[in-house]
Amino acid sequence: MQVFVILPAAGLGTRMAGPQPKQFLALGGIPILIHSLRTFAAVPRVTSMYVAVRKQETERVESQISEFGFAGRVHVVEGGEKRQESVANALSALPAQPDDIVLVHDAVRPLIDAATIERTIDAVAETGAAIVGMPAVDTIKQVERTAHGALVTATIPREFVVQAQTPQGFRFGLLQRAFAEATADGFVGTDEASLLERAGIPVAVVHGSQVNLKITQAGDLELAEFYLQQRNRH
Repeated sequence: MQVFVILPAAGLGTRMAGPQPKQFLALGGIPILIHSLRTFAAVPRVTSMYVAVRKQETERVESQISEFGFAGRVHVVEGGEKRQESVANALSALPAQPDDIVLVHDAVRPLIDAATIERTIDAVAETGAAIVGMPAVDTIKQVERTAHGALVTATIPREFVVQAQTPQGFRFGLLQRAFAEATADGFVGTDEASLLERAGIPVAVVHGSQVNLKITQAGDLELAEFYLQQRNRH
């Protein structure tokens, strides 16, 4: 059984103002994307990694891959306008068999840890599909959007809610099937798990971590710097 990792990194990061996409910003002096790749590269069961980037970023990413010693283990593919297109492009490049495992990880979650990756691989091997998630801490409200804001329509019990993180892992065959059905129907999901849910495929949840944050705003980068410093001290 092989394990492939896909990192969609073609986003422009519009929620974080700056001259370059957030996946290329420095965290502890190293590009955010490289932090993510390093952790997956340290997991022995990971066969190879595929990064989906915009065409104009290909040369920069290939240079970073070489600089940080990932040549031969990390492959670059062209991404799309949407995350789903980027993952689909990478999927088509994988030399995978139906029972192989594919992990999809946000390139801007640089503090993922090897133990969580291992737990996700184990869960996928057992169930066929699994995501990393965190139990909701705050009270969750369902709302109706109006011209003047939002009105609460219901309170959702927290025990029925998890906050999805990545990696999200699947048997290659199941992920292919879910993507094919979504493409045929013109459906665009918010993450890979939503495509499998739509296809009627059960998805398990692996416990995640608050440290596995997604960097979307300037404050997230500061928090990630803090977590990285704490990790390096231990």
